[in-house]
Amino acid sequence: MKKTRQLATILLIEDDPDVRFPIVEYLEHLGYKVVTAADGMEGLKRLRKGGYDLVITDVVMPYVSGLGVVTALKEKDPHIPVIAITGYGKEPETAAMEKKADLVLAKPIKMTALKNYAAQLLTSKDRPR
Repeated sequence: MKKTRQLATILLIEDDPDVRFPIVEYLEHLGYKVVTAADGMEGLKRLRKGGYDLVITDVVMPYVSGLGVVTALKEKDPHIPVIAITGYGKEPETAAMEKKADLVLAKPIKMTALKNYAAQLLTSKDRPR
């Protein structure tokens, strides 16, 4: 198998392994380094360590919601782009996420769209390098 160069480091926070594992496989296949967290609390611990270029987080999770994760992240580093993913449509929390996250995607995730949006957010001219 041909080894691809690492493009960026992504933190994926998703409590459902049936959603998490396919995203990890796909992003790693594209050349990204992916670090995972199985809930919002674990995600916050990983965020404290830093070193992420992009965060992808579920909205509805146990312990700490996606909104809590994004709020904490944006307070620490407002320049890290965030993609929120949800299967709950226009619930109040999802609506709040739309104000804080750079993008909200509905589940089931279309991998091609995820690839395109991730690349776009990672190369945004508005982000400091």
